[in-house]
Amino acid sequence: MQRRQFIAGLAGVTVGPLAAHGQKAVPVVGFLSDGTSDAVASYAAAFRKGLAETAYTDGRNVTITYRWANGKADRLPALAADLVAAPVTVIAATGGIEPAQSARAATTRLPIVFVATGDAVKAGLVRSLARPGGNVTGIALATNGLGTRRLGLLLQFVPRVQTIGFLANPENPAAETEWRDLQEAARLRGMQTLIVKAGSAADVEAAFAVLVRQRAGAVVIAGDPVLDGAREEVVALAARHALPAMHFGQEAVAAGGLLAYGPNVIDAYRQGGIYCGRILAGEKPGELPVMRADLYELAINLKTAKTLGLDVPPGLVAIADEVVE
Repeated sequence: MQRRQFIAGLAGVTVGPLAAHGQKAVPVVGFLSDGTSDAVASYAAAFRKGLAETAYTDGRNVTITYRWANGKADRLPALAADLVAAPVTVIAATGGIEPAQSARAATTRLPIVFVATGDAVKAGLVRSLARPGGNVTGIALATNGLGTRRLGLLLQFVPRVQTIGFLANPENPAAETEWRDLQEAARLRGMQTLIVKAGSAADVEAAFAVLVRQRAGAVVIAGDPVLDGAREEVVALAARHALPAMHFGQEAVAAGGLLAYGPNVIDAYRQGGIYCGRILAGEKPGELPVMRADLYELAINLKTAKTLGLDVPPGLVAIADEVVE
């Protein structure tokens, strides 16, 4: 009798662990960004929305853990290695091309989904956009020809400007492509161009001082995590110096910037969330083609235009995706 009770007791002890082992582990998404949590908040929300569209909700059946480089690219390799060691199920590498490169250097096993400006093939992340192969795929923010289009829109507000400034982070390779486009477009119009560089938020005020000293009539702000993180300061400095500015994203216009034109970054992050969800559901990153985010958005702040004494072309207002009055 005692022996039977002992065996029954053993059976009771083993039931719990077996049930626990039978439970499905909650997957973990590692969100790696070269920006700051504040500047990327709306993008991260869009990413979570995309995940939810594939039936993965943060805090319910998936966990998202964040790593922020805060505009310091040299921190990315350690942050990527930290996510791999955590471990996570899939890495979302977002911002410029550097987070994706750091994630790829940290692991050839875990799936990586990038949301980034830059050339993924040239950077060695994928074999081709249509057939990535390996463990990397993602959403590529298209920037080819963007400098020309942004300059053309800005000149509709300030047609008589002779010198155009370009504010960029020298560490961001995507800025070089836009700079070349902008230079060529300005040259064809007989205009001068002036590049000023800000590798950190602390450099922004000095960069604007150069723009004013060199008599730039307007400025184009490059799309960049560092400059996104300094968005409020960039908008404030443009207003202080009465310098018409073309920004990269709608968030800057909502903060008081004059004009913004660029890829729909919010939707790109949403698509990145969808790709992560599809991978969590069993699809392979190497079989998911790199998606080109070539949907562009135009935003205009009418109040800022009035403050600067600028006429707003009615045709632009009619086609704008966002108008702040």
